[in-house]
Amino acid sequence: MTPDPQVADFTPDRPVLFRGATVLSMDPSIGVLDGGDVLVRGDRIEQVGRDLAVPDNAVEVDATGGILLPGMVDTHRHMWQTALRGLGADWTLSQYFVFYYLNWGKIHRPADIHAGNVLSGIEALDAGVTTTVDWSHGLQTVEHAEAAVEALRSLPGRFVLGYGNILGAPWEWANDARFRAFVSEHFSAPDEMLGLQLAFDVTGDAEFPERGAFEAARDLDLPVTTHAGVWGATNDDGIRLMWEHGFMTPKVTYVHATTLTDDSYQRIAASGGTASVSTESEQSAGQGYPPTWQLRKHGIPVSLSMDTSVWWSADLFSAMRATLSADRSREHLEAHAHGETVVHNKLRAADVVEWATMGGARALGLDHLIGSLTPGKKADLVLIKNDRSPTMFPILHPYGHVVYQAGRGDVHTVLVNGELVKYRHELVGIDLDRARAEVAATVEHIRAGMGEEAWRECMAPEIPETELIPNPYTYADYRGDGVAVQHSEPS
Repeated sequence: MTPDPQVADFTPDRPVLFRGATVLSMDPSIGVLDGGDVLVRGDRIEQVGRDLAVPDNAVEVDATGGILLPGMVDTHRHMWQTALRGLGADWTLSQYFVFYYLNWGKIHRPADIHAGNVLSGIEALDAGVTTTVDWSHGLQTVEHAEAAVEALRSLPGRFVLGYGNILGAPWEWANDARFRAFVSEHFSAPDEMLGLQLAFDVTGDAEFPERGAFEAARDLDLPVTTHAGVWGATNDDGIRLMWEHGFMTPKVTYVHATTLTDDSYQRIAASGGTASVSTESEQSAGQGYPPTWQLRKHGIPVSLSMDTSVWWSADLFSAMRATLSADRSREHLEAHAHGETVVHNKLRAADVVEWATMGGARALGLDHLIGSLTPGKKADLVLIKNDRSPTMFPILHPYGHVVYQAGRGDVHTVLVNGELVKYRHELVGIDLDRARAEVAATVEHIRAGMGEEAWRECMAPEIPETELIPNPYTYADYRGDGVAVQHSEPS
């Protein structure tokens, strides 16, 4: 046994044994193992159990005090937008649309797509997200798409490119000869590290112009991912048109899926579709109330996503926490509206951990490869362990600990396809300086293209004046600046 393995010890010819972890296998036949071991050989998980024998020449990682789980899966992340991280912290969804769809999406160059994708992929891996759907709707040209693919292939993660273009009609670009040539060049053979989907939305136009995009997806045998049930943008008409024309299949992912009727949810369920829930986004931007309470009611499989770093955090710890809290909030609100009290939580911490792992794997059709710590599956796994953190002990409820206690800073080790990507809280083989320089050039380009006034307005959107409701209680003089002066006696 190597008492304290170094990065150099992790070589392709050496098995890796994680020893003594709380193992969340996400495999019902294995369950949770206290003091469990996981043996990795090459790109596969070989054994899961307790007191496993140490193979010759193995690297042994002391996982005592840690939680070992499958690599997490994000099914909807606009990776290109990460180069403008946090710019839209105070935006509404309509302001996001104005920025990217109407004003400034068009000034993004292929180099800017590349910069955003690289940074986004790095931050995903750093947080234990080993598989990410790049919902790439900034691909104005095939050159932009080439840049996206180059960025994804340069990273040691597992990715799916969701090819989209918000500045073009999907029924046109999906059938363009250059797009077809791009697909043939990059995706003609199965690739377990980089997949392809078509990413476009259905407006509900009665003429159903999106039909051509669906036909292209069918012709190319590609899944479709679409923003559905987004307040003010996509609605039940889009779902109905997809149903009536036969395009609702198990290979469709419905992102957000918030403001839909029971009829639409039933159609999604009947067709075998899945939903990608981005709770932080839905709570803040206004797509609608996070819909897991509806999805559960209709038996629709759920996966999780973080949407875009132009607004929110880029890890699934935040997504799991927000989703569990939002679902429970809705249960309480519904009960209170009927004068009732919730005495049992229907959604459990284990459920959202499952959504962040196996849920994402199923949505991508990769559950035979990833999503659980099952012998024979690919070695995508995450060790959460932080001996410097007071929040990492005691571990009494491991699922609850992952959701409500741990965070990206507690990610100790990450393997993707058996390759070491992060170890002892440090990324391995990642050139952050190069990524930083690339993003800095993009920020400089976008800021110059927008101009200083528009740039400043993005970070301080106007707040219209609103009428205050008169307060009948006059025990204090409220000055309007957060200061209240108490009367010596009640008036």
